[in-house]
Amino acid sequence: MSKTKPAPPDSDAPRKVQRPPAEELYEEELAKLRATDNQPRPPGWQLSLQAARRFVVGDAASGIKQKFVGQPALVERALVTLATNRGLMLVGEPGTAKSLLSELLAAAVSGSSTLTIQGGASVTEDHIKYSWNYALLVAEGPSLRALVPAPIYRGMAEGKLVRFEEITRCPLEVQDSLLSMLSDRVLAVPELADEHGMVFAREGFNVVATANTRDRGVNEMSAALKRRFNFETVFPIPDYETELELVRGESARLLEGSGVPHALQPDVLEVLVTTFRELRSGETKDGQAMERLSSVMSTAEAVATAHAVGVRGYYLRGDAGTPADVVECLAGTAAKDNADDLKRIRRYLEQRAKSKKGQHWRAFYEARQLLPGD
Repeated sequence: MSKTKPAPPDSDAPRKVQRPPAEELYEEELAKLRATDNQPRPPGWQLSLQAARRFVVGDAASGIKQKFVGQPALVERALVTLATNRGLMLVGEPGTAKSLLSELLAAAVSGSSTLTIQGGASVTEDHIKYSWNYALLVAEGPSLRALVPAPIYRGMAEGKLVRFEEITRCPLEVQDSLLSMLSDRVLAVPELADEHGMVFAREGFNVVATANTRDRGVNEMSAALKRRFNFETVFPIPDYETELELVRGESARLLEGSGVPHALQPDVLEVLVTTFRELRSGETKDGQAMERLSSVMSTAEAVATAHAVGVRGYYLRGDAGTPADVVECLAGTAAKDNADDLKRIRRYLEQRAKSKKGQHWRAFYEARQLLPGD
């Protein structure tokens, strides 16, 4: 008996990108704001400060969705900084939406958020400024045709914001290569002897960088570079209801993108968000002190866990996820490979979850044996 082979996937079928940039995701909102924006705009900007603020923090009257949950005053200060000759440095705990804020600011100011440098130990000046197509370089010598522009080069030449993610993960000499560009607004290309040997920043160019406090001391920024930035701290979401709504909305969006037709149930979300907040703060909802995790228990991690719970429930059983799935996913997303944190999660289930009221909390407690090591 011959077996029927499954049909090959349609290579011509359109595929959605997993995460489009902000300027594509909110293209209609940006177009609406540009069309109705009659306020003065800083040179080189796509929107005025007022319109850019509305894009980031939302405006229900105009149908503009809130995208960043945080203090509007922080957004205002960030926009004012970007309209000056100082760079903007967003600092804070991991998972506090620093990268999201930098992306939204770039989309609002420049209409593009993809001029991005991802910081790391392997980053060199070539990744920041420019490099060369070596085949053309050997064949023709240094020329504009052989030059491969990096984000800073393009940002200066095109008058756009450049995002520098996790700048403190880069070596000090790479960080300090930004000094002349932030001070003098010029990038030297000594290999080109003609007028192309100097790139002068056009109006609209600036740098918005991020750094998380967990990396403090790894590659501490020099005092000279710090003077070129205004620092703004992004704090975790203090309000429970606000964080719950954010996790609900973001996880629903991610689940839809993963082919899951339904969002998490409210009682499962309550268990997840409450657990993350209490393990993060070291304090229960009613004010009792408890052990906190050393791992990052940010809102971003809560969204990732909610996404995993929904995927697990739908693709393994066809349901919307249960409190037991939260236990299964906590070890990988929260404790990761930290044995001490795994013990703290187990104690939380045995001591805190057991005392909470509701069938969903009871199911959460009874699933404690699903943690690794039991």
